[in-house]
Amino acid sequence: MIRAIVTAPPYASFLDEVAAHPLVCGLRLNTVMPLRDGPAEALDRLHGLGQPLWVDLKGRQLRVVGAAIPPYTEVRLSHPIRVDTPVDAFFSDGRECVRIVAADGKRIILADGPRRLIGPGESINVVHPSLEITGTLTETDRAYLAAMAEKGLGRVMLSYVEQPSDVEEVQHLLPGAEVMLKIETARGLAYAHQYGASQGQLMAARGDLYIEVLHPHRILGALRDVISADPQAVVASRILESLACHPVPESADLGDVAYLLSLGYRTFMLGDAVCLRRDSVLSALDLLQKVAEEWEWA
Repeated sequence: MIRAIVTAPPYASFLDEVAAHPLVCGLRLNTVMPLRDGPAEALDRLHGLGQPLWVDLKGRQLRVVGAAIPPYTEVRLSHPIRVDTPVDAFFSDGRECVRIVAADGKRIILADGPRRLIGPGESINVVHPSLEITGTLTETDRAYLAAMAEKGLGRVMLSYVEQPSDVEEVQHLLPGAEVMLKIETARGLAYAHQYGASQGQLMAARGDLYIEVLHPHRILGALRDVISADPQAVVASRILESLACHPVPESADLGDVAYLLSLGYRTFMLGDAVCLRRDSVLSALDLLQKVAEEWEWA
């Protein structure tokens, strides 16, 4: 049986309809989305839809703080880092490669592009074995955990899990939390191989994982590794995303879903882009169901 977790824009008017879809088994709140009155308001609204609510904490995921216009500028990050420089880094889901010439705590200096405004909240991937990120949870993460504790909520997705202490930090702040572990880096894959689902259900979070494996073909082995480590693992990101722009999906999207089914994935999480509009998210849910039926029949 195939199931889906849907990213829920906090103020979308169509969430009741989405929550009632037969494939939906949970809602995801992406904590980078801006809120009118803070975490408590969003938690109340989404929890009231009657589906399990997963709060997606950013953890050690590197994001831009403040705006910058390269070249010849500094970019400030959400966490202090240490890395051997010069080193490549990636913006825009891996489509823009830049060169970091210096890293000083939360500040990095770029040698070149991207030749555009880098906005606050953008993610950046620094793919190098020397990378060290100081700290795990952000202030926003902690604010959400505090609000969840007050409201008796306990389902958390944790980005960039790489070691047991990452999960333990969440459980310390939210005792009894059910944590879904997002595997997004080579170190995360090593964690999955060693610990499996001993600390929580795994998720193959393909958006960043695709960038972090560095060579595109390696995502195939990474997906096999995660489902081998946890046969109940969730797969997320880059799923039926062509529906965000067009009413008819690209054929490659259908083959992608069929491949994930063949690996053993049965729970899919739809990402931000496809879930922003009623028509695209409902089309994605219906199409997931039809592809699964066709695949099982074949």
